[in-house]
Amino acid sequence: MGDSRMIELFRVRPHGKFRLKDRDPGWDDIQDIKGLRKKDAKDKAQSFLKRNLQELTEAQELLWASDSYSILVVLQAMDAAGKDGIIEHVMSGMNPQGCQVFSFKSPSAEELDHNFLWRCMKALPERGRIGIFNRSYYEEVLVVKVHPEFLERQKLPPNNRGKSFWADRFEDINSFEKHLARNGTAIVKIFLHISKQEQRERFLARLEDPHKHWKFSLADLAEREHWDEYMKAYEDAIGATSTAWAPWYVIPADHKWVARAAVASILTDTIRSLELEFPSVNEEQRKNLAQAKKQLEKE
Repeated sequence: MGDSRMIELFRVRPHGKFRLKDRDPGWDDIQDIKGLRKKDAKDKAQSFLKRNLQELTEAQELLWASDSYSILVVLQAMDAAGKDGIIEHVMSGMNPQGCQVFSFKSPSAEELDHNFLWRCMKALPERGRIGIFNRSYYEEVLVVKVHPEFLERQKLPPNNRGKSFWADRFEDINSFEKHLARNGTAIVKIFLHISKQEQRERFLARLEDPHKHWKFSLADLAEREHWDEYMKAYEDAIGATSTAWAPWYVIPADHKWVARAAVASILTDTIRSLELEFPSVNEEQRKNLAQAKKQLEKE
């Protein structure tokens, strides 16, 4: 399957009805690998990823050189879906100067004294850079929606929690992202869609490997008990905020190698869609470059 067709399969169309059950987290029809043995399929996907990483590296260089756009990557997922692996593998070939990663955990007292977008606004990438949010302001319509008691800490004005509360937050997010897009930030929102069974297998693998015990928390199991509530919250959030200017991509994450190849392809395609060019030089600069070359050749 070609890159463009694959990307379109994962993109969530604006204004359409979105249901997670229509998206298969174990999907493996990537670059004609469906039907292959698992090892052969993995090898083919790894080859596909390697090619995409090279293309992504070239695209990032163009983004950095043009210094006119930035890329914001929003990564959201249930625990153990592979966010850290995406960051490690997909971003491995990029110039560190042009890439930054921010992980957002429970808000601090200072952050709770501001609106729910504030702490993420401070971390937005400047022009020429790719900024990755490992979790994001979407936690405010996901975790907080599943655990509404967290709203008590947010010091909101009284009577600001009626029927329209979540719809208002979706509207705030859409407006915020539209503002960013208008001002040169291309937004890529990734939901790594893992099945409940695969999450269980990955949790067990962490518990069986002493080197991975640090990754496991009893809080992960507590959140797993709210699986259905989270799936509904994700459906609502993705359906309400996948827009033409900030689309969501639902990536099947049961196979890590499929997810990594897909994300690399989407990022490369996003940068290419900006139709960037390397900075041009004027006649005087060309003369200076020619003179510099002559000087160096004489040494």
